Amino acid sequence: MPLIEFSDKGLYCQAGGFYIDPWKPVDKAIITHAHSDHARWGSKYYLCHHDTKPILQLRLGNNQYQSIGWNEPVYMNGVRITLHPAGHIIGSSQIRVENEGEVWVISGDYKTENDGLSGEFETVKCHTFITESTFGLPIYHWKKQADIFSDIQSWIRKNGEDGKTSILFAYSLGKAQRILLPISEVTEKILVHGAVYNVQEALQNAGWKLPSVQKVTFDTPKELLKGNVVIAPSSAEGSPWIKKFAPYSIGVCSGWMQVRGAVRRRNIDAGFVLSDHADWEGLLSAIKATGAQRVYVTHGFQSAFSRYLTEQGIDGREVKTEYGIDDEEPPSPEGLEQDKEMI
Repeated sequence: MPLIEFSDKGLYCQAGGFYIDPWKPVDKAIITHAHSDHARWGSKYYLCHHDTKPILQLRLGNNQYQSIGWNEPVYMNGVRITLHPAGHIIGSSQIRVENEGEVWVISGDYKTENDGLSGEFETVKCHTFITESTFGLPIYHWKKQADIFSDIQSWIRKNGEDGKTSILFAYSLGKAQRILLPISEVTEKILVHGAVYNVQEALQNAGWKLPSVQKVTFDTPKELLKGNVVIAPSSAEGSPWIKKFAPYSIGVCSGWMQVRGAVRRRNIDAGFVLSDHADWEGLLSAIKATGAQRVYVTHGFQSAFSRYLTEQGIDGREVKTEYGIDDEEPPSPEGLEQDKEMI
């Protein structure tokens, strides 16, 4: 029997009696990170990293939580469990599970470029690696973060010169915090949607030092809404909430902005290819560094990616899970088809 099974509730370790990122309520859940496709309500007990706990409390309410630090072992029925930085968002962890000399590592979501906020991705040697493949096609190749931030800053300055408000769509947990510092270097005020503000408040209460922001409310003076920078989740796109900032220019921060025509199809003004997931080379380098001979690919372009791994001499296997693209705005079906044609 494998150390980790793929059950109808999630990734299950029978020897330890626990699940990893279960999508149905269970007795014991170990959580890689706080995005809603990996951290769901209803379990009796949650184990996570210290930095993930306040976000789980915000999103899931009061529960029985236990939090630990990096490489701080916990034992369940003799199975050794440790957490290691995944570099995806604040608190995101890879989960190392060891029993009777066999080691599996569950990546959760991850990226290999250190963003200075989320912790640097750590290579963890293992026999079996369970990986995501959100951007598991060779066309996905990220520019350096510093270059993307420079592009965002130039765009904000240009909008200011033109008398426009800069509205950036970025996921409320992860990307919104990641872009705060470069934005704060080119504007005095950063306004945010309530969803972004709630995460900001939870992190600051937990001790994180982040650039200050101001929540947009019904009472926010009209003169403050004009000409500043606004961060909002993509769910606000096209809503009446956006109209109060006119005249404005809209930019989207997402790895999907690398898809041909993404900016045109969404009728936005600028697309910044900024992702909290590893690109093609990042996925491959991370997997090879683990030394794993068996790799399970969970979500993203799992079919194509697992097939490529097999061609490279690694036992790549596609598995079906309920993990999705929670922190990236996916392109249209037409855009995805164009991606596949560019392999």
